[in-house]
Amino acid sequence: MDSTDIGLYVGYAVFIVAASAAIVFPLINALKSPKDILKSLAGVGAIVVVFVIAYALSGSEISVKAASMGIGASSSKFIGAGLITFYILLILTVVGVIVSEINKALK
Repeated sequence: MDSTDIGLYVGYAVFIVAASAAIVFPLINALKSPKDILKSLAGVGAIVVVFVIAYALSGSEISVKAASMGIGASSSKFIGAGLITFYILLILTVVGVIVSEINKALK
């Protein structure tokens, strides 16, 4: 084994520890306060609703280039829904930041 292999194994181990901590510690804190779980589920539910709306709005048309890359109609619809979801959430975020700053300035 050379030093590159050791570095990779250490990196893998650190990644696994960090990923485990990122999953386990929020779950422990959420179990201490069930109201936080409901708030999180409400946020996830809102994002799911936005995605369903975006999926309904997205088209399933494919271009010749997309077809040559193996993208079908259903994949095209999911890609469109993902992009529309991103745009909606981006606009909501920008509007939220602007409203928050205006609200702070008026107080």
